[in-house]
Amino acid sequence: MKLTKNLLALIVLAIGALWSLQGTGVVGGSFMTGQSQWLYIGLAAMLAGLAGLVWANRRQG
Repeated sequence: MKLTKNLLALIVLAIGALWSLQGTGVVGGSFMTGQSQWLYIGLAAMLAGLAGLVWANRRQG
C-alpha cells in the first residue's frame, strides 16, 4: 500500500512539474504553453504531490 501511495504522489508531482514548465513556455506543443495559469496550477499540483509523499511516508503511531 505504501508503494502505491508513493507512486501516486510521484505521478502527481511529475504532472505538476510538466504543467509548470508548459506554463512558463519551457515545454511547448500544447494549448498550455505560455499560459501563466498553468504555472500556478502546476505549482499547486506539485505541492499536493509533495504533501502526498510526506503523508505516504509518515510514521504510524
